[in-house]
Amino acid sequence: MAYTDDAVKAKLSALNETQESIVTVAQWVMFHRRHAEKTAQIWLERIRDSAPPKRLNLVYLANEVAQQSKVRGKEDFLIAFSPIVAEATAAAYKGASNDIQNKIRRVVEVWRQRHVFEGPILDAVEARINDIEKNRPTTKKQTLGGSFFKGSSDSTPSELQPLVPLQVALTKAAMTSNSSATTATTEYDKLNDPNAPSITPPVHAARLGTLLKALAHAENSVSAVIKSRRALIEGLEKLLENNRSELQKEESLVAEFSLRKAETDAKRREVEDAIMRGYQDELSAARQGNSSEEPSRPQVEALTPPPVEALTPVGSPAHQEQPVGHGPFTEEAPIDNAQAFTLQSIDQNDGSMPFDASSISPNGENDFDLGAHGTHAKRRKVAHDEDNEPFAEGVEDDVAAMIAQEANR
Repeated sequence: MAYTDDAVKAKLSALNETQESIVTVAQWVMFHRRHAEKTAQIWLERIRDSAPPKRLNLVYLANEVAQQSKVRGKEDFLIAFSPIVAEATAAAYKGASNDIQNKIRRVVEVWRQRHVFEGPILDAVEARINDIEKNRPTTKKQTLGGSFFKGSSDSTPSELQPLVPLQVALTKAAMTSNSSATTATTEYDKLNDPNAPSITPPVHAARLGTLLKALAHAENSVSAVIKSRRALIEGLEKLLENNRSELQKEESLVAEFSLRKAETDAKRREVEDAIMRGYQDELSAARQGNSSEEPSRPQVEALTPPPVEALTPVGSPAHQEQPVGHGPFTEEAPIDNAQAFTLQSIDQNDGSMPFDASSISPNGENDFDLGAHGTHAKRRKVAHDEDNEPFAEGVEDDVAAMIAQEANR
């Protein structure tokens, strides 16, 4: 079937929801890809005039044609669909049932996942659909997640949202300009090819008229691209200027915070040093207080030998005769020779051996008489042997016996 407007409308009217029907019509459309722009316009008109179920089939057809063109590297239909796909998708989505709307959303998600269309084109498609959802009555149940698409225009920062329509317009204008410029360049090269066969003047004039229209269309399309690009650049410059102004403020804040941080750190160090000095002063004062309250060390009495106990019993005649504080063996109270000899004789003889009292004294005097001298000798013996009382008592009896014997003579 030759390509005509009626033929395209007939193919689109016969389209149904089966895969076979969609693939067959898509192959026929792609076969006539040089008429891609005309086919796209007829497709958009058909979406506007069809019922919601029929619109879904037309969206499926556009999806098949666009993906096949992407795979094969034939961008004719991609260029033709890009300026009108947002409007066509919104027209198919508006007024459709929830089931059809969910299927259309799924198609748009596939376009984004497979990068069928450029990002700004897809942003424009999702923005149009989101606008429809926002205008829907609030009683309608919303889908979970708050947004129908990942990476939709709702997720675009507010500062960048004014740039989105500018970028979309630029993309549309650039695609149209590319197609028009390519057509005009091709026609111009053919008509001015020196190797081209000669043609009659009327035909030549007709072709020149056609080329003139193509060149004018290309000129207008390129002018539209220039206008869109300038608008986008202006928006970007405003955004850039705002960011530069904010950058200066932020750099000033950083410098100010840095100074404040250094000042605060210095104060913190001063406070810590003061705390440490106070702690050291308190510690020193506590140490001094403890040292002042510490009890004095006890005075250690010098070691002295114990006093020598007197050998002469207290109360004896010998003790009375001796000076106070003198012992029996001191130089102040020596024992005379007669007493010492008498005591020694008594000790050796145990009182049983008689002896001459006159021989005791070298002067011949009898100092060992029955009077005081005898008693004194006895008691002095007892004083020397006071630690051995039985021995002292025995000596006293022997002396008494000897005195009695001398008296009898």
